[in-house]
Amino acid sequence: MAGGGENGAELQAHEQTWTGFKSMMTWGTVIAALIGAFVVFLIAPK
Repeated sequence: MAGGGENGAELQAHEQTWTGFKSMMTWGTVIAALIGAFVVFLIAPK
């Protein structure tokens, strides 16, 4: 994680990386849930 003695530019880069990671995980979770629901709908008996 972020160590001591960082300057402002390093901290800003760290925050941008963390924000991007959170965004990617959020959208990945939503897309995975939608795909899972679609698969369940496909294999459900009619």
